[in-house]
Amino acid sequence: MAQPESNTMAEKTSSGKESPKAPNLVRMVIIGALLATALIWGGKSIYHSFLYVETDNAQIVGDIYPVISRVPGKVQEVLASDNQNINKGDILIRLESADYEVRRDIAAAALQNARASVSAAGATASAAAATERKLSADLQRNRSLKRQDVISQAEFDAVKAGAESSSAQFAATASLHSAAKAQVKLKEAELRNAELQLSYTTITAPASGHIAKKGVQPGQYVAPGQQLIALVGSNALWIVANFKETQLDKIAPGLPVTIRVDAYPGIEFKGKVESLSSGTGAQFALLPPDNASGNFVKVTQRIPVKIIFTEKPDKNHPLSTGMNVVVEVKIK
Repeated sequence: MAQPESNTMAEKTSSGKESPKAPNLVRMVIIGALLATALIWGGKSIYHSFLYVETDNAQIVGDIYPVISRVPGKVQEVLASDNQNINKGDILIRLESADYEVRRDIAAAALQNARASVSAAGATASAAAATERKLSADLQRNRSLKRQDVISQAEFDAVKAGAESSSAQFAATASLHSAAKAQVKLKEAELRNAELQLSYTTITAPASGHIAKKGVQPGQYVAPGQQLIALVGSNALWIVANFKETQLDKIAPGLPVTIRVDAYPGIEFKGKVESLSSGTGAQFALLPPDNASGNFVKVTQRIPVKIIFTEKPDKNHPLSTGMNVVVEVKIK
């Protein structure tokens, strides 16, 4: 005899195979967990926003020294290599120096000749001075004799003419002596310049740091002012963070900063705000905006903020200029 249909439905429900309560309960638990997670995360984010001002528009910056040639010449030797650590004053490049050595030797010979000319002019001036003194004395004696009518007017005129000629000759030799001394000064300057030009054939490091870019090879001809090597200084690295202008009212020098470098996930560095720029980044662009000359479009500007490290990064996490970072300034 068949059982009633109601009994069959009850059995299925009691067995739990087709009951909708269990799936609904799991669904509600998952939704509740997600909502709780979202509330916790949102609450933490809101709380964090009250304590910190953050931007990912930031990079590590350092001093970059251009290594240039001050004289033209052919590269004889390159002693620097890519990524090399160097100290200030280390020799990086040598240019061929034969031409500059010849110029130095010519300048040295010219100086020696000028000094000899000074000696000769000095001797001539001394002789002219002695002659001038003697003839001046003769003129004084003959002037007395003329008053006594001991000598004739013609004899007196001859003595006077000789004394005047001697005085003029002495003045001329003294001028030549002074000119010869001036020539010595000029030749000394030319020798110093030649020695200076010769010294420029040895190019040294302007600061301690690392070779970041080397664009010179032996045999290459270089011109004055041409950049040959880019040297990144090792004394200090800092961060330039470009905050929105709407965030600046909360940022001030001295505030602590948490720094996260993209290259080292999970690692935090400590720093502080050192200074704020007096101009927006757009003002220093190649073509700065001129809102008065066209249609005005208001765009939130970025202000560069300089951040320095308060703790020196360890050797296991070396930093380089240009690295992207995320900074958080603690404002409360």
